[in-house]
Amino acid sequence: MNKLLIITFCLSTWTSILFAQTRVMTPEQLIELNRVSSIGISNDGKDVLYNATQYDLETNERSTTSYSVPIQGGVPRLINDVNGMVTDKNLSPDGKWRLVSKEVKITDISGVDHYDDVPLSNVYIYDELNYRHWDTWEDGSYSHLFLQSASNAEDDGIDLMAGKPYDCPQKPFGGDEDYIWSPDSKKVLYVTKKLAGTEYAVSTNSDIFEYNVDTKQTTNLTASNKGYDTHPSYSKSGKLAWLQMKRDGYESDKNDIIVRLSDGDINITENWDGTVYGFVWSEDESTIYFNAPVNGTVHAFAIEVPSTASSSATPSQISQGQFDVNGIIGQVDNHLVVYRRDMNHATEIYNLNIDNGEMKQLSNANDAIYKDIKMSKIEKRMVKTTDGKDMLTWVIYPPDFDPTKKYPTLLYCQGGPQGALSQFYSFRWNFQLMAAHGYIIVAPNRRGMPGYGVEWNEQISKDYGGQNMKDYLSAIDDMTQESYVDKDRLGCIGASYGGYSVFYLASRHEKRFKSFISHDGIFNWRSMYGTTEELFFVNWDLGGAYWDKENTAAQRSYTEFNPINFVDQWDTPILIIQGGKDFRVPIGQGLEAFQAAQLQGIKSRLLYFPEENHWVLKAQNSLVWQREFYKWLDETVKNVE
Repeated sequence: MNKLLIITFCLSTWTSILFAQTRVMTPEQLIELNRVSSIGISNDGKDVLYNATQYDLETNERSTTSYSVPIQGGVPRLINDVNGMVTDKNLSPDGKWRLVSKEVKITDISGVDHYDDVPLSNVYIYDELNYRHWDTWEDGSYSHLFLQSASNAEDDGIDLMAGKPYDCPQKPFGGDEDYIWSPDSKKVLYVTKKLAGTEYAVSTNSDIFEYNVDTKQTTNLTASNKGYDTHPSYSKSGKLAWLQMKRDGYESDKNDIIVRLSDGDINITENWDGTVYGFVWSEDESTIYFNAPVNGTVHAFAIEVPSTASSSATPSQISQGQFDVNGIIGQVDNHLVVYRRDMNHATEIYNLNIDNGEMKQLSNANDAIYKDIKMSKIEKRMVKTTDGKDMLTWVIYPPDFDPTKKYPTLLYCQGGPQGALSQFYSFRWNFQLMAAHGYIIVAPNRRGMPGYGVEWNEQISKDYGGQNMKDYLSAIDDMTQESYVDKDRLGCIGASYGGYSVFYLASRHEKRFKSFISHDGIFNWRSMYGTTEELFFVNWDLGGAYWDKENTAAQRSYTEFNPINFVDQWDTPILIIQGGKDFRVPIGQGLEAFQAAQLQGIKSRLLYFPEENHWVLKAQNSLVWQREFYKWLDETVKNVE
C-alpha cells in the first residue's frame, strides 16, 4: 500500500472513530427506536418471544418484527409465525372454548339511533355523564367478552355481559389482562366496572367476576371491596391472586396483592410500606414475584405466599441498581424474565437470576443505535426540603460534561401527580435527548411520588400547590449552588400535573426561570372540573366540586392552588402545548393559558395538535413536538443574553 493510501485510510478511520465517539441522540433516532414488547415464554420454557415495533418517519406508520431468544441468552432469531410456540391465553386449557372481545351496541346515542329519517345528521344526545373518555366520545357501544366454541368458527358465542353498558376489556387502557381462564377450564374471570353514567364517572369500583361455564352463572368475587380490583391471576393448580386498592375514587391508592386461600382472603403486602405495579406466581406456587417503585427506581421483589389467612410475610428485593425492572414476564427455573430500562436506554428484555440478582440482556433491539451514542451521566442527589426531609433528585448531565463550564439547566416537573419518577425512558420527555442538547436536567422525587412510603405518596392529595411546589424549588435552588449551573439560564418544563406545576410556578418562581413549557397542563381548576371525564380524580385530589362552599379542602384548591387566579403575576416566556383530543385535561386549559399570556404581552407560543390526546403518538407529530421544544428552549434559555 502506498503512503497516500495509508494516510487516506488512517484519516478516514480516525474521522469515523471521532464521529462515532461524538454522536449524541437526535429526535429522529429517538422516534425510530424499537419498542420492545413480550409475546411470552415458549411452551417448552426454553425461549422468550418478543416483538420489536418501529415507527417510520416518512410514512407515519409502524411495523413489527417478531423474534425468539434463548432464556439463558444468545442470538435472537427472526420468527414469522408464533402460533403453537406460546400458550394462547384466549383458548381454554382443555381446548374447547375461546374468549373473544367484541364491540356491542347497547344504548342509543346518535341522532340516527333516535330518528331514522335523518341519516345525514351528526349529533350525540346524552342524558348523563361519561359522555366521553380519554380521547373518544361515547357512541353507545361497549366492549363485551364472548365465549365461543373453539371448534366452530361460525359460533357467535355467549355474551358474558349481555345487554349491559359495561366494558371488558376496560376502557380506555384495558387489554387481555382483564380476563383469564381457570386452569380447569370451568371458569372465566373478567374485570369490569359495573356502573354506568354519572356513577361510572365518579367511581373506581371495578370488580372481578367469575363466570361458570357449566352453570352459566356469574359471581362477583370482590363485592366487599369498593376500590379497584384488577389483574386476576391463577397459579398452575388454581390458586387465585389479584391486585386491589381499597378506597373508592382514589386511583393512586396503595396497590396490594390479595391471595384467596381455603380459609379466606389475605392481603400479603398489607404491612409493607409500598405499592405494587404487577406480579406473577412462582412455578412452585410458594412465592409471588412483583415489581414496585423504590427510591427513584422500580425493582423486582419476592414475597412468600402464606399457608393460612392469619399468616404474614415480608417482601425481599431481588434486583438492585440504577435502572427499572418495569415488568415481570414470567419465571423459568431460578430466573425471572423481565423488562429493564434506564434513562439512557429504552426497554429491553433481561434474564434476572432470582438467587443473586444478576442480569443478562436477552433482546438487543436498539444496541446498534446505542453503541455509537455518547451516554449521559445520571446521578442521585439528596436535597433537603423546607420541612427537613431528604428528597432524592435525579440529575442528568450532558455527554462529555465538563464541570469547569456553565450549563443551561431545566427543572423537570413530573406528571401523575402520583407517578414514579424512576429510571424511566420516555419517547417524548426524554432526558437523554435533553442532555444531548446541552442541558442539565434536575428531576426531583417531590411529595406525591411512590417509592418512599405511603405517607410521602399520599401527601400531595388536596395540597396541589403546597409542599410539593416547595420541593421543586428546593431542588433547583440546591442545584444552582454548583458552579457549573448557569443561574441566568434556567427553564421549567412539565406535562399533565407537571404542566399544572409549570402554570403554578410561573407566578411563584421569583425570577428564577427564564422560560416555561407546559404540555396539557391544568390552568383553571373550575373549567377543568367542568369538562374532565374521570371525575373521581378531581373529587379525590381537589376535595370536591367548586360549588361546595362548605368544603374547606376544595375551596383551597380552587382559590389558593388555582393557576388562573395568579396569571396577572406571569412575566416569563411560556410555550403551551395542547392536544385537541385530550379529554382528561381538555383543550380549554391550554387555550385559556395562551390567551392570558398573549393579552398580557408575554412572549408565548401555542403548539396545538388537533388529532392527539393527552400524549403525542403519531411519528411526524412527535418530531414536530421535539423540534419546537428545543427551538423554544434555545430561544429563551440556552441563547439568552
